Amino acid sequence: MSAGFYRAFEDRYRGSRELIKQRLRAYEPFFAPLRTLQDPPAALDLGCGRGEWLELLGEQGFHAHGVDLDDGMLAACRERGLDVELGDAVACLRALPDHSLAVVSAFHLVEHIPFELLQTLVAEARRVLLPGGLLIMETPNPENLVVGASSFYLDPTHLRPIPPQLLAFVTEFGGFGRHKVVRLQEEAGLRGDTPVALINVLDGVSPDYAVVAQTAAEAAVLAPFEAAFGAGYGLALGQLAQRFEQRLQGRDDALRAALAELEKHTIDSKLRLAGAESGLEGVTRLSQANAARSEELAHALAELSNRVHATEVAQQQAEEARRQIAALLASSSWRITAPW
Repeated sequence: MSAGFYRAFEDRYRGSRELIKQRLRAYEPFFAPLRTLQDPPAALDLGCGRGEWLELLGEQGFHAHGVDLDDGMLAACRERGLDVELGDAVACLRALPDHSLAVVSAFHLVEHIPFELLQTLVAEARRVLLPGGLLIMETPNPENLVVGASSFYLDPTHLRPIPPQLLAFVTEFGGFGRHKVVRLQEEAGLRGDTPVALINVLDGVSPDYAVVAQTAAEAAVLAPFEAAFGAGYGLALGQLAQRFEQRLQGRDDALRAALAELEKHTIDSKLRLAGAESGLEGVTRLSQANAARSEELAHALAELSNRVHATEVAQQQAEEARRQIAALLASSSWRITAPW
């Protein structure tokens, strides 16, 4: 790799010193109690880079020393008067006496080294740490699917992503008393119970994480660290996936409720329509019956009218016959010719 490349790369893609220092303050619940172990607490930062962590610890009263293989990165440390050296991280650890440090840190280092060397680093860190001392190892989080599949490989010196469970187990197997997975740098808007979209499941998981491991010690020594080790940090893939499923379930429940309500209205409408059709059929049948009855009555009335007319004609004929008979009886010719 050409001289100065990695520092230029870090300046472009890692973020400003101010941003990195602000992010590193997330570890304050862990490093603040270290003052109870040693005065001043001694710290070694492996792969110290531009020295943001060294600067922060110095501001907190720590005696902090850094080591890095890239002299271009160390130039930024020297510009600020930080205590650094050019060298190999594991070799630097091996040169230290037992139980001499309060904290060993390795920010974005473990993804650059072979696994066997990682195990050696953990073992050496445990040896040099005081009882209750801390090993902090921060690395990209492959639980974030975009990090694990893409952005991790933006750095040409990265070897392979390390899952949180693996790095935590390395410290457990290496003899540390306890550990905590600290997920970091997720978007603040995704915290809480706000609904999440699919893209949030893919890239919303905390993009970095750290394993903070503590060496075994008496309860009184560990007590100041209980709050830090008992807290929850960041967002895991399972959390966001569950919230996304809950959002889908809620939307499905709402759709089912809307469909049920629509079906209810449809059934009610069909019943009303059926009732209306039934009523219309009844009215039609009644109208038809009335029409038939009216026709029958009209026929009967016509027949009655004909009968009345015939009766009237018969009465008129009878009356005419009576008049003719009366006239005949009253005539003189009838009297002369009468048979009696």
